[in-house]
Amino acid sequence: MIGHVNLVRELKSLRKGRGVLASGIEDRVGPALRAACEIVSGDDKLAIRRKVTARLTELARRLPDDLAEVALVAFALKAEARHALYQDRVSWVANEDNCDTRTIRRRVDEAIDHLAELAEATPVSGSRAVRTSTELHVVLSLDRSRPELLELHRTTAVEDDLVELDFTTTCQIQEPRVLYGGTLIAPDRLRLPAPLSRGTSHAFAIHGQLATAPSALILVPEHSYTVLDLRVRFAQSATPREVWAIRGLSRDGSGAFSTTPLRIDDAGEIHLRQTDLAAASPRGVQWSH
Repeated sequence: MIGHVNLVRELKSLRKGRGVLASGIEDRVGPALRAACEIVSGDDKLAIRRKVTARLTELARRLPDDLAEVALVAFALKAEARHALYQDRVSWVANEDNCDTRTIRRRVDEAIDHLAELAEATPVSGSRAVRTSTELHVVLSLDRSRPELLELHRTTAVEDDLVELDFTTTCQIQEPRVLYGGTLIAPDRLRLPAPLSRGTSHAFAIHGQLATAPSALILVPEHSYTVLDLRVRFAQSATPREVWAIRGLSRDGSGAFSTTPLRIDDAGEIHLRQTDLAAASPRGVQWSH
């Protein structure tokens, strides 16, 4: 038995600090949340972070759009708002929605209450992964009047009769469209052209424009990836001063990214290819002007 009151209390505790990226997440996840995420005694820190990330993301997608957004931001599950402090994440979404922070805090509390209800009503077994995202190729064009993002996904079914799947993009695309490989039934959910059998791979492409030019491409995968290939083309008039590759979290326990510098070539482009990505480990690129 999870217990609604206990789960709400533990979720409110988890949202503090760095949220799901907290260095001591194993101490922040209490018995109610462990039960909701099917965390067992032998799970290490990485497994706990992966299970909590996957479970909260899956449940948040069942909420209305406004509550889903604040839930993802509150727990540092949204790449654009992965600030070190909860209050900074609240301020970020308040600025995005053009409202005060008190409104956002009330909205977060409402979202957490609904998340707890959903966790009690929805068995974990019903949300387990039925596929593995094996490859993601991303092209970001910043040399146009509006930034454009192209993502090429390849996924492999691990159970028979996979007909729909959720996917994660590195940036929030305005009015995303499918170039090939299925039908979009939600901004982050695809209906496949035909059911996939276990072990069968399928490729699809997503394209769209971004509202503003981002300063990073970051993926926090819910599943393991064999390949993440990123390309960014900058405008000649807006070449960044510094670019870094994100290679997971720092080992010092601070929750900060582990980074290495990247070089911009003579065409104003960067290219990063990473392999064997573990679930819940942030990867990608970021830059500064």
